[in-house]
Amino acid sequence: MRHPFRAFVAAALVFGASAPAWASEPPPEFGTDWDDPRTALPVVERPGSASCTLKIVDEKFDDFTPYTSTFTPPAECPGPWNKVVLRMEGKVRGVQYDRLGHLEVGGVTIFKTSTPEPSRDGISWAVEKDVTQYAPLLSQTQPIWMLIGNVVNDTYTGVLDVQVYLTFYPAQRPWIPAAPAPDAVLPLTNPRREGSALVGEVTVPANTSRLVAEVYATGSGGGCEEFWYLTAPASVPYSCPADVGPYREVQIEVDGKVAGIAMPFPHVYTGGWANPFLWYVLPAPRAFDVRPIRYDLTPFAGLLTDGQPHQVRVSVLGVPEGRPGWDLPTNVLVWRDARATRVTGGLIHHQLGTMTNGADHTLVDGWHQVDTQGAHQLRVTGYVKTSRGWEVTSVEQKVSNASMHRWLGEMENPDELVSTWKDRSTVTVAGRGPLPEVSHSHKHFVLDGRIDVSDTNRLTTTITVSDAEEALSFQGLHSLAHHEMSDVYTGEAAYNLGVPRPQRNAVGTSTHRYRLNGHPAGCYDRSISTRNGFVTEDTQRCGTTVAPPEPR
Repeated sequence: MRHPFRAFVAAALVFGASAPAWASEPPPEFGTDWDDPRTALPVVERPGSASCTLKIVDEKFDDFTPYTSTFTPPAECPGPWNKVVLRMEGKVRGVQYDRLGHLEVGGVTIFKTSTPEPSRDGISWAVEKDVTQYAPLLSQTQPIWMLIGNVVNDTYTGVLDVQVYLTFYPAQRPWIPAAPAPDAVLPLTNPRREGSALVGEVTVPANTSRLVAEVYATGSGGGCEEFWYLTAPASVPYSCPADVGPYREVQIEVDGKVAGIAMPFPHVYTGGWANPFLWYVLPAPRAFDVRPIRYDLTPFAGLLTDGQPHQVRVSVLGVPEGRPGWDLPTNVLVWRDARATRVTGGLIHHQLGTMTNGADHTLVDGWHQVDTQGAHQLRVTGYVKTSRGWEVTSVEQKVSNASMHRWLGEMENPDELVSTWKDRSTVTVAGRGPLPEVSHSHKHFVLDGRIDVSDTNRLTTTITVSDAEEALSFQGLHSLAHHEMSDVYTGEAAYNLGVPRPQRNAVGTSTHRYRLNGHPAGCYDRSISTRNGFVTEDTQRCGTTVAPPEPR
C-alpha cells in the first residue's frame, strides 16, 4: 500500500531489516531491528471465570489463497456467553509490504486488519477484539474463511504466520450474566459489485423489531483510493484526480431509498505516507483493528418482515467511475420480538438533504491549494408494531468534511494536508419504556500531514492522525451510558531516498496516546513513545493494563 505522489515514487523501495535490539537508550538512527509493534489501546476486559479457547485459524499466508476450515462451538463452554474475545497473533520476518486481512465466520465478516512491515530478523504482534455481538453466529458450526493476500518472491520474502483464537466466557447467573447480543447476524446474499458499490440482498425474520447494518469500509490496494483524502478535482494538475475532489461518503440504501450516511475513517496503513519508519512500532489508529461503520436501520424494519429478499446497496460517493480500491463487507444484525409471530410497520418520515461538495483551487507562487467543504444530512423515522406495542425510531445524521490540501509545483513537493471529518448521529426510540431512549454520537477525525523531499534527496514525513468520539445515551433525565474516547498518533521520520540500506540514515519519533473516560468505562489513559524503532516511554495515567491470558 503505497503513496501515490510523483515526487515519492522513489520511496517505494524495499523496507525492513534486522540487528541486535537496544536494551536501554535507542540508537542514534534506525538499525536493522526494532521493537515488536504495539498500541496503547487497553486489552479486552474479561470476566474472572473459567473459559475455553479454540484456535480457528493457523496459516502461513504467502499468496492469495484463502484459509478455510470449520468452526464448532466448544462443548465444554456452551452458551450463552458473557463475553467472546478474538485474538490474532502474527509473526513475519524478512521484507514485506503491509497487507490487508479479512476474516469471515459463516459468511459474516467479524474482523478486518492490516499487517505491520517486518525486520529481517522478524517481529511478532497481536490484536484483540470483543466479538460478543457475533454470539448467535458462533453458537453454531460454521465455515471459516480468512485471507491476507500476500506476495512472496526473491524480493518480498515475508511470509505472514498467523493464528486466530476465540476465547469463550460462559455466563454464570446471577454474577456473570449473559451479554446482550442480537438474535441473528446475517451476511448479504447474492453480493455483487456495481462500480464502487456493493449490492446484495437480505431476508430478515418476520418478527424483526430492530435492525443494524455494519460496513467494514476501507480504501486500499495501493492506488489513489487508498489515499482518497488527497485526491484533487480532475481539472487540477495532481497525480490523483477524482472528479470534484476528495469528499467521500459511505451510503447505505434499502430497496433504493437512502437509509444511512457516514464519513469513512481515513485509514493509514503501515507503509503509508511514503514512510514505513513512522509505523514500524506504533501503527496509526484502527490500522490493526478496522472498525465497521454502524447504521441503525430500525426505521425500515417494518417494511422488510414479509419474508421476501430486500435489496441492500452500499456505495462510496465521490469515487471516479471505474476506479477500484474500496472494499465494503456488510453484515446485518437482527433483534426479534420473541412474543410476536410477525412485526409490521412502515416509514413515517424520510428527508435526505441536498449534499454540498465544493472544492476550490487556487495557485499562488507555484503552490497549488484545494480547499474542500462537503456536508450532508438525513432524517428518517419509522415505526414497528410489536407485542409490546408501537415503537417509533427516529435517526438523524449529519456528516461533513473540511480540508486544505497544498503542494508545490509539478513534482508535488512539498505536499501537505489538513483535513477534518465530523459524523454526528442521534437515535431516538419511543415506546420501549415510559420515556424515549436517546443515543447520541459525535465522531471527529483529523489527518494533518506533510511530506517533503529535500535537495539532498532526504524524505521527511510529519503526521498526526486523530480518532475521537463522544457518545451519550439517556432516558429522560437518567444517563444510561457516556464515554469520551481519544486515539491520537503523532510522528515524524526521515530517511535518504535511493540508496542502499546502510546509507538511509533513518531517524524517527512517534507517540500513540489512547484515552477513554465515562460510564461505565471508567478511566483509561496510556501513551507510548518511540525513537528510532524502540520504545522510550510507556505511561499509564489512570486505569490498569492487564496482560491477556496466553492462548491454550
